[in-house]
Formats: sequence, C-alpha cells, structure tokens
Amino acid sequence: NIMIDLYMWGTANGLRASVSLAESGLEHRIHKVDLTKGEQKKPEFLALNSAGQIPVMVDPDGPGGARLVLAQSGAIVIYVAEKSGKFLPKDGARRAAARQWFMMGASDIAGASGTLFLLENQAPEKSAKNAEFFKDRLVKMFSLLDQRLSGREFIADELSIADLMLYPNYSLRKPLLEAAGSYTNLHRWGAMMAARPGVKKGMN
Repeated sequence: NIMIDLYMWGTANGLRASVSLAESGLEHRIHKVDLTKGEQKKPEFLALNSAGQIPVMVDPDGPGGARLVLAQSGAIVIYVAEKSGKFLPKDGARRAAARQWFMMGASDIAGASGTLFLLENQAPEKSAKNAEFFKDRLVKMFSLLDQRLSGREFIADELSIADLMLYPNYSLRKPLLEAAGSYTNLHRWGAMMAARPGVKKGMN
C-alpha cells in the first residue's frame, strides 16, 4: 500500500493537515515532530522543510507518480481535497464561499491566533495590552463565522476545506470563545465537527 507520511505536532497548523487526511480516507501515517524538544530543527526534518516548520506531507505517489514533499497546512488541505475528490464543492457559489472562509482561516484567524501565541510565549517583551488586542481580533473573526453559520450546518453548506481549515483553531481557542460570548451557531458547528470520526481521529 502506498502511504502518505505526515510530519506534525498538535498545533492548529499540524491538526488541519491530520484532520483533512483522516476525513479524506487516503492512507496515511503520522510522525510526531516534538516542537517542545526542538525536533523541527533536526537535519532530517530540515531536509524535508528548510523553514523548520510543521506540518510536512510526503506523498510517494504525487502528481505524475513522482514523490511530492509539501509544507504549509493550507496547501496540504487543498492537495488532500484535490487528490481525494472531496471537500471542494461542485457548485460554483459554494466552492467560492469555501475558498473565502478557507482564506480567512489561513490569514486572519491563523494570523491572530499565531501572533497571540507568540506574544504570550516567545516575544521578547510581555505586553498584556498587546495580547488583549489580538484576543479581541480573534474573537471578532470567530463572531463573523458565528454569523455565517446561522441557519447553516457547514460553512459552505457542505463539508469543505473551510471547515477543515477552521475547526482546529476553533477547538484550541474554545475556552477563549466561551468566555467571550454565547456564539451558539459556532459552538453547534464545533460540536458537530468534533463528533465526526475523521475529525476525532485527526485531532488525536
């Protein structure tokens, strides 16, 4: 059996890739790259991604049958969608909506969440006000998603790259969102996503 290898750790970036692979049904193996031990800086990992960042996917049967090494969680989600023929709605309007919210996840939500993590953990100077600013920004983005999910089961009316992109960030930031407001549509969607066997497997 041809197996896709995924090198990841349990951050939102890593989990997007593992959730999309688990939901796709494509055969894959998970390799944990422990960021707390600096394993992403080891020569064998840097040979796969010179940026020293997870996730990295290796597909021995990539386009044209050639081995493909792919970094960046968003790029992996799209690749998995195209290869499996899932998560990209056939309907043009739905597909466009899936892309819009996927991009919001990749830029706005991942950006605010990632910056918040850096400010709280790695920035040279701690600033509660700056952290609060990015918390507010993150909550605002999720409140837009809550509005979008009013009367909708999925972000683009069917399971798509948008749900796969946004769910891990939602899951990891749930305590912050619960403290910030009711967001009933968002939490209903989150609970529905969490109950999916593929999502469960990928989040694990």
